[in-house]
Amino acid sequence: MASATINPTRMELNRLKGRLKTATRGHKLLKDKRDELMKQFLEIVRRNRELRAKVEKGLEEANAAFTVASALMSPEMLEQALLYPKQSVELDMSFKNIMSVNVPRYAFHTKNEDPAEIYPYGFAQTSGELDAALDALANTFHDMLELAEVEKTMQLLAADIEKTRRRVNALEYVMIPGFQEKIRYISMKLDENERGNITRLMKVKDMVLQEAHEFKQPATA
Repeated sequence: MASATINPTRMELNRLKGRLKTATRGHKLLKDKRDELMKQFLEIVRRNRELRAKVEKGLEEANAAFTVASALMSPEMLEQALLYPKQSVELDMSFKNIMSVNVPRYAFHTKNEDPAEIYPYGFAQTSGELDAALDALANTFHDMLELAEVEKTMQLLAADIEKTRRRVNALEYVMIPGFQEKIRYISMKLDENERGNITRLMKVKDMVLQEAHEFKQPATA
């Protein structure tokens, strides 16, 4: 198969050796990148597990407090209390490069730094459990934002790990063995041609010596 696709010359041999060297170096670099991506990915997975447990606990506390508040207050009063929020949030997004992968970084800023601005109602007609529910949600919001950032980072890293793994496998099992096989074939063909040339030269030498010997015999006679 190799003989049908390549030209067995020394120029082609040198070209293939150069490509093999480049492919071997690229294979090593991609393996190092894959290993480092896996290390980063596992660290982010651990952080994701911690954040998810924390967020679930915070949401559970907020939901429990809100359930109690719903039982103590009428639906109309509860809807009126939460109808017009006082606080607003601005979300900023930037990017961080992790092994050539651009992952998002989220940050939020509130319009007012006063913690009391999360309550859009007066305290006279509302239940204390509603305050506890809003407190729990406010405390969980930052963790939820970080969790979204971590999960998106995991998704992007996983996609790049898979892409890098395919490239490593293509180099390791297809390209590098293919170059090695072609180099072996060309080397064998060149050695065969060299042996053929040596054989022809030896035959020419024998013929020249034979003619010289035959030329000398009549002269001596």
